[in-house]
Parts: sequence; structure tokens; C-alpha cells
Amino acid sequence: MLQYARPDLILTRLCVLARSAVLAIGLASITNAGGVAEESTAYVIEVGDVTVKVGEHSVMLATLRTREGYRILHSYNNRVIKLSSEDDSVAFDREIVPATVQDEALIFAIGLRATKPGKHPINGLFRVGYIHGTDEMAMVSLRLIANVNGTE
Repeated sequence: MLQYARPDLILTRLCVLARSAVLAIGLASITNAGGVAEESTAYVIEVGDVTVKVGEHSVMLATLRTREGYRILHSYNNRVIKLSSEDDSVAFDREIVPATVQDEALIFAIGLRATKPGKHPINGLFRVGYIHGTDEMAMVSLRLIANVNGTE
């Protein structure tokens, strides 16, 4: 009798494991959707690396251009926040950098100083708004990723 019970027990356990796996994958995809800054269909990000002598002031320009069919949400406080360098080798002039609008593009002038020689990865978060069509308005977070090269 024990021989016949074992296949049923194995099948039951496999079903429970399969359901658990599907539930875990579903929860992971829901959690991941809101926690990461996604690439925007509304904006194209243009930013280049900066080379600056250690201790001297420089400005990194970042430009966000709207894609076809999108417009800048002018009434929103478009800005860059959470600026940081991976190794604390870059000092930023401001914690929050507001955007200016030029030729229907958002321009961010990020003042900075390299405090050590070498290549220093930096990052930040664009918080920007857009309008699409006549009835869609959204505020999004986009990553700012670049390098500051400190020279002697």
C-alpha cells in the first residue's frame, strides 16, 4: 500500500512547488516595475563625460529632448536630484539642479569639482514631466549616468 501512496505524494509536492514558483515570479515582476527608473519613451538623454583639473570648477551639461508627439510639462519642477559619485571624488555645487528650457529641450547645468585624479562614475536622477497627445500627462524618473575625469 505504501508503494501506491508515494507517487501521489510526489505529484502533490510538485504541484505545490510549481504554484509557489509562479507566485514568486509574479511578485518579483510587480516589485521590480515600480522600483527602478525606466527609460522614457518621451525623452532622449544627451550627456557627456567631463574632464576637469582636480580642484577646478566645471559644468556638465545634460540635455533631455522630447521625442516626436511629446511636449515638456513646463508647469512641473523639472530637475536633477540625488547627485553622487561612486567614490566620493566629485563635489557638486547643488543637491538639486533645476532645468532651463531652450529650443523645446530641458537643459541641466550641473556644477562640479573633481577632488581626486582619475575616472569617477557619477549618477543622479532626472525628475521630469511630459505631455503626450491631448490627454496624457506624466512625471517620470530617468537615470543620469556619466563620468568625471579628474586630471592633475
